[in-house]
Amino acid sequence: MTAPSEPTPATDAVTGPATAPEPDTERPTIARRLRAGAMQNILLLGLIALGLIFQLATGVFLNPANLRGILLDSAVLLIVSIPAALLLISGYVDLSIGSVVGLGGITTAMLLTQGVPTVVAILVALLACAIIGLLNATLISVTKLSPLIVTLGTLSLAYGITRGVSSLPLSDFPSDFRMIGGGAVAGIPIPIIISAVVAIIGWIFAAKVAAGRHVYAIGSNPAASYLSGLRVRLVPMTLYIIVAIFAGFGGIISASRLGSASSGSLGVGFEITVLTALLLGGISFTGGSGSVVGVVIGVLFLGTLQNGLTLIGIPSFWQSIATGTVLILAAGLNYLNEKRRTSRR
Repeated sequence: MTAPSEPTPATDAVTGPATAPEPDTERPTIARRLRAGAMQNILLLGLIALGLIFQLATGVFLNPANLRGILLDSAVLLIVSIPAALLLISGYVDLSIGSVVGLGGITTAMLLTQGVPTVVAILVALLACAIIGLLNATLISVTKLSPLIVTLGTLSLAYGITRGVSSLPLSDFPSDFRMIGGGAVAGIPIPIIISAVVAIIGWIFAAKVAAGRHVYAIGSNPAASYLSGLRVRLVPMTLYIIVAIFAGFGGIISASRLGSASSGSLGVGFEITVLTALLLGGISFTGGSGSVVGVVIGVLFLGTLQNGLTLIGIPSFWQSIATGTVLILAAGLNYLNEKRRTSRR
């Protein structure tokens, strides 16, 4: 995946400048909606079947307390995956997410242990994460370096900064900070509420707002989008910064919920989990297609898989193998879906 360049409008010797092709900024056609709905329904049926299998195997999987636990465990993944999905739809990818999750959580934790007020600590941590996102955006959108190479570099950069901030586990946080990950409103855990709000806003943006359709257009055909006046640089730049901020916020919620933060574990490998959720949810790795609803189902599928395997007593290394297998299968399905989509053009 490479950053699309801004093409020079073609000129015809007789008629003058060529007319710019219109990008696909309209709402999806009925046929496209049905195809997208079919993919989501298949994934949803798979999620239901997986839940039933685990219920038969354990007898407790469908207990309300366990289902609540799945939602709570999946909250941070969903919060980070929604903006990451929009970025991938626009044709770009961010592999630095895991380290930025760690940077947000560790920076906040370090400041809190130094007596900095909770709000100030969170804002400083989010600013640090936003700077990483801005660095990604600048190197990719302006200099047109490869998103894979740049974000792999910033993954290492952010991890190094995180280790420099604190190489030791941090804990003993103030009560107002612990409320973010451990509190509840009307019996509903705050992380679940936040993840639901993020999912709803993401869905409205992608499905109902013109700027959301521009994201799809840029990912589908950046050249036509540029010729039609869309800001093919500004959109991904903005999304890179937003992804970094939400990743940092996900790390903050994780640190709050756990009551501790360690640079050796917080966010490590999280980018793989996010990518698995996106591909499983039907987001095209080449950009231009996918939905927030599919991402939500993909996140819940991973949460269900991990929870069910834990209930059965499967060792953690087998759970990692299962997650890796799901990633490979999701990549294969994504490839087949993309091949089918391009053959219909």
